Amino acid sequence: MFVVTGATGQFGRLAVEALLRRGVPAAQLAVAVRDTTKAADLAARGVTVRVADYDRPETLVPAFTGADKLLFVSANGPDDLRLVQHAAVVDAAARAGVGLVAYTSIVAADTNPLSLARVHRDTEARLGASGLPTVLLRNGWYTENYTAGLADSVRRGTLAGAAGRGAIASATRADLAEAAAFVLTSPDDQAGKIYELTGDTAWTPADLAAEASAVSGKHVTYTDLPAAQYAEILSGAGLPGFLVELLVDADTRIAEGALATIAPDLAELLGRPLTSLHDAVADSLRDTAAAR
Repeated sequence: MFVVTGATGQFGRLAVEALLRRGVPAAQLAVAVRDTTKAADLAARGVTVRVADYDRPETLVPAFTGADKLLFVSANGPDDLRLVQHAAVVDAAARAGVGLVAYTSIVAADTNPLSLARVHRDTEARLGASGLPTVLLRNGWYTENYTAGLADSVRRGTLAGAAGRGAIASATRADLAEAAAFVLTSPDDQAGKIYELTGDTAWTPADLAAEASAVSGKHVTYTDLPAAQYAEILSGAGLPGFLVELLVDADTRIAEGALATIAPDLAELLGRPLTSLHDAVADSLRDTAAAR
């Protein structure tokens, strides 16, 4: 039995689809979700739907019971809240006797200077102390962190940030989710393994602006801003405070080279070239145009 948490979220949903494509029978797949109505389509395909709310620890042990392999997708939200949520998940997985936990961490979690990495370091340590067989999927920065709002940048003719000339070895959610499915379905023993999952090339914000220009046919430039000014723009766009802090901190660290390192693990797992920045930009702008 495979169990996937956060299965109606952006990453979790892609992981479920990847597991099904890899031949996992729907009858051997359960999704652990906060709102079961959002997984109605999966239930219709024969996937078991279980209630699992990270904020309601009493729901977690029943959701994980019988899991030979659990894909533990990290939560979103303020760091202090996520620390509590993740501790509850680890405790429940241990109590449920899960056979293998695959945790979506962050690349180079043990040394990564991003503030976001604190939660992942704590969770990795908790998993290690729990005695649970664990494989760490240390995901790099999602390409979609930048392409999701790219259409607005194209309309304005400028892409703003505070990352300077820092390079980002990002990968798409789909590629990372496929890698998670590969690891979970591998016949090899995965316990104790650590995968550093990054893109196979690194790009700068100026490169992103150039790709947006090439795809859209409209000139787009990258405008580098002081961190405080970038924070004001994000706040003005309505982003919650914790997310503003996360994004500004990430750009600041990217400028220092925190996400530039390329690791071979993702490309080796998938056995193919990874989705390029150009293709990700083209898909993003195509989807936006189609939605109008």
